[in-house]
Order: sequence, then C-alpha cells, then structure tokens
Amino acid sequence: MTEPGAQPLMKDILGPAALVVIADAGVAASPDFDRAAFEGAAEPGLAALSVMERVRHIADALHVALPGDYARAVAILCAMAPRLTHAFQAFALAEYVARHGLHDVARSMGALAELTRYGSAEFAIRPFLAREPDRILAQMLEWTRHPDPHVRRLASEGARPRLPWATQIAALKADPTLAAPILEALKADPSLYVRKSVANHLNDIGKDRPDWLVAWVSDWSMADPHTAWIVRHALRSLVKKGDPAALAILGARTDAAVTVKGFAITPAGIRLGEAIAITVEIGSDADTTQRLVVDYRVHYARPHGRAAAKVFKWKTFDLEAGSTQRLATRQVIRDFSTRRHHPGRHAVDLLVNGRVMASAAFDLLAP
Repeated sequence: MTEPGAQPLMKDILGPAALVVIADAGVAASPDFDRAAFEGAAEPGLAALSVMERVRHIADALHVALPGDYARAVAILCAMAPRLTHAFQAFALAEYVARHGLHDVARSMGALAELTRYGSAEFAIRPFLAREPDRILAQMLEWTRHPDPHVRRLASEGARPRLPWATQIAALKADPTLAAPILEALKADPSLYVRKSVANHLNDIGKDRPDWLVAWVSDWSMADPHTAWIVRHALRSLVKKGDPAALAILGARTDAAVTVKGFAITPAGIRLGEAIAITVEIGSDADTTQRLVVDYRVHYARPHGRAAAKVFKWKTFDLEAGSTQRLATRQVIRDFSTRRHHPGRHAVDLLVNGRVMASAAFDLLAP
C-alpha cells in the first residue's frame, strides 16, 4: 500500500542523521560493531528509497557491520536499542532479526520481545508467523501475560490480519480463530496502547468476517470499561456502515425516533486550508432514553464528476425522552498524503445510528 507521509519520514526519520545515531549506538554497544562497514553499506542509495525500503536497507547494512555469529549480533542489537532516538530506527534492528534469525526462533523471539520496547516489532514477526504460525501464535499468547505493555501489544498488533505496510498472512485473514485466544486474553488490558491494538485487530477482522466479529464481541461483558472501549472502537467500521447488529451491541437502534433540525455547514464556500463548521440539533420523539451514534459523511469531489465518501465519527450519547441535543464540530479541509482535495461541491450527510437523517453541502473553491 502507499505509505502515508512517506517523503517527510524519509527525510526526517531515516535520513543521514538517523544513520549517525544508529552507528553511534553500535559503537557504544560493542567494539565488534564495524562503523565503517555500516556507513559504507547504508549510505549509498538511501535517498531513493521509501520508508520501509530504508528499514530493510539499513537492516542489510547492519548485517555487514555485525559479527557473523547470530547470538553475538542479537546481543549487540539489544544493547543498541536504548540508545536510539526514534522508533523507525529500531524497526531496522528488528528487521535484521526477521531477515537473519529464522533459523533460531527461540533466540529471535527473545530479541523481538526486547526490541519492541523501542520500536514495534510488528513487522519483523510476520515472517516467523508465516513460516511457523502455530509456534509463533503460542509464543504471542504467552506475551499477553508479559508485564511490559509493549510486548503485550506486539502479541495483538503482530497478528493483525490487515496490518498496514506488512506482509499479509492469508491464514490470519481467512481464520480469525487463530489469534482469537490472544484477543480474549487482552480484552480488558489496563494499557490504552494495548487496547488500541486489540480494537484495530478486531476492526481488521470485521472487514473480512463481520458476522464473526459481531458474534465474538457480543459475548464480551460491557461492564468492564476497558472491554467496552475496545468493543466500541472495534465496531467502528461496521457502525459507520449502519450495521444493525453492531449498533445493537452498542445499545443503539437503526430506527431511532428523532427529529433533526438545523443541519448546516458554514461557510458555504472555503479554500484549501480553511475550516468548515457543522452544526445540528437532534430532538427526541421517544418516550424512553435512546442511545445515538452520530457521524457525518463527506462526499469529496473528484475530477470528472465522481465523488469519494468518507465517514467521520462525531458523538455517541444517550438522548433522554423529549430532550434536545445540539452538536457542533469543526474540520479543516487540507491535503494529506492519503487524501487530495479538488475544487467543487462537497455533499455532507448526517448519520444517526447508521441512517442518513439530513444533508448539506459546501463548495471548495479553486485557489
């Protein structure tokens, strides 16, 4: 996939300055680290590479600089890691393990558990998973009991079916039960860092196996706030699509009895870099409290009259019988590496529990 923000990352994170940091860490960690060999292998051709290509390129340069004995090399890498200044630098150390440690799984798993504390080893563990899924998933299940949240997160993140930028593992996409024990073990983890990974893992599953996801989390107790947080975020893609079963788990109904007034977008026209304000009043027509999941969907103008829609989360709340809730939000319309904007009319839908309840629009003006 396209790597979001690739150009800034190449210049600012894994550029020449990063090579100096890694080389300094290697020399400080061991006299066996050959700085000249590392720099001689790492510097040529770096400028032309993407972010993840740079990770692999630096890992290969480390191979030239480190001792040929894998056990000694891994010990040096683990000593280098605390001296690094950015997670992407540590990705390269973990990548060395992925490229040269498949023959020594036990030692490599120990190294990845250490290196993931400084830069996630989620990418580096994928070749091991592809080669020995049962053995590695068993190791990852053990990591769910690790005291360090970085290691617990690796158990979930490394097994994500749709992990961005990573090698896809068909078995994990086809059969979510393979990693289900890991998710079960982490469903009430005290670390938000871990819970985000579990929710993203589950959201991945929902893109391929929505029925399985809904059935699986419907048995989880929402009484635990940590579990409830995971479930809400795990179901976000299905909720955006108005999936009735996903909404029901959150206590929301697709046939919410509400009246929408004053859905408006101001100003009516903006230029790139400026903001729109979105406001609405939602009134209850029910005689009981209703759970409402309110989102909005922007239909981005594209060349030749096409449009591309994206749903944004707004607010989830309980609306008491006969009451009214006013909502307001603001969004700056600016380009990202993953989304470029084009002049034209941008329609915006208000979604309440998955249903379109109102529409408005704004114009993005030409520069």
